[in-house]
Amino acid sequence: MAAAAESEGSNKVRPLSHSHSYQFIPPTMSELRVVLLGNSWSERSSVGNFILGETKFNTDEEPDFLTVRRQLKEKEIVLINTPDLLHPNISDDKLTELVKDCVRLSDPGPHVFLLVLQPEDFTEEHKLRLQSILERFSDQSFDHSLVLISTPREESPAIMEDHMQHHPLKDMIRLCKYRYLNQKNLERPELLTRLGQTAKENNGEHVSCDVFEDEDAGLFMTPKSESEPIKPALNLVLCGRRGAGKTSAAKAILGQTEFHSVSNSSECVKHQGEVCGHWVSLVELPALYGKPQEAVMEESLRSISLCDPEGVHAFILVLPVGSPH
Repeated sequence: MAAAAESEGSNKVRPLSHSHSYQFIPPTMSELRVVLLGNSWSERSSVGNFILGETKFNTDEEPDFLTVRRQLKEKEIVLINTPDLLHPNISDDKLTELVKDCVRLSDPGPHVFLLVLQPEDFTEEHKLRLQSILERFSDQSFDHSLVLISTPREESPAIMEDHMQHHPLKDMIRLCKYRYLNQKNLERPELLTRLGQTAKENNGEHVSCDVFEDEDAGLFMTPKSESEPIKPALNLVLCGRRGAGKTSAAKAILGQTEFHSVSNSSECVKHQGEVCGHWVSLVELPALYGKPQEAVMEESLRSISLCDPEGVHAFILVLPVGSPH
C-alpha cells in the first residue's frame, strides 16, 4: 500500500477519486465504528493494522471477535474484526448469533462495513453469503459498505484486468454503490478518507440494526414495520458551479441545517431526509467545470449510482442570482 488507488484498465468499474480537502471523520461525529468483513482473517487483520498505523491485530490467531479502539486526529476509531463469517460450514443459527455479537460490539451500530475481498478467492457462493450477512444487519448495510480489493497473489496487469471483470466481485461493488478501493499502492490517508466519506454520505448516521431487540437474556430478530420506508421515494441530483448555492438548496429542500458544504470537495455527497412524509435523497454533484472529461464522466456516473436502485428522478440545476451562465 503506497500511493493513491490506481485506475484500472476496465472502463466499466473504476475506483473513485480522492478528495484531499476532506476531513477524515465528519465534525458532527465523535467516533467512527468500522466492521471488517471478508474471507481471510489475516487479510482483515493486516488491513486493520494498516488503518491504525500499528500492529494491534494478530494476523495468525483467529479469535471469535477482536475490537480495537484508537484515537486518530482528536476522534476515536473503533475497528471490529470478525471471525470468518463466509465459511460454508457455519450454520444459519450460528451465523445469526455471530451477527448479534457484532451488533453488541458495535452498539449502537456500525458506521461502515469494510469488505476486504481477495479477488481469486471470492466466489459466487461467497458473494451470496456476504449479501445475506449484510442483510441480517439491516437493509441499509449496502449504503454503508466499502469494498477493499486485496492485492492478487499473482500480480500482473492482465490478472488485475481479469479480476475487475470477475462477476461476483463486480456484483458486490455494484451493490455497494461502486464504493471500492484497490489495496495495491494504497496510502493510509486515502483509506481513512474513504471510510470517513462513506460515513459522511450517510450523514454520519450508523446502521440501524433495529431487527434486534432486547428480550430477557438475549436478542431476537423481529420483522420490520411495514410502514418503515425501505427505499427512497424521491432521488434528486443538484448540479451547479462552485458557489452556486447547491448546499443551501439542499438544506432548504430537506429542512436541515447541520450538514456541511462540499464546495471544496471533488466527490459527490448524499444527503437524506423526510419531507412531507416522503423519503428524499439529494446528491450534490461537485463543480465539474474545467475538469478532464474522464473525471466528469466518473462523478456523473457516481451521482447516478448513489440513486440506485430507483435511479434519478430529477436533476436540479442551481444557478446564482444574476449569473450570466
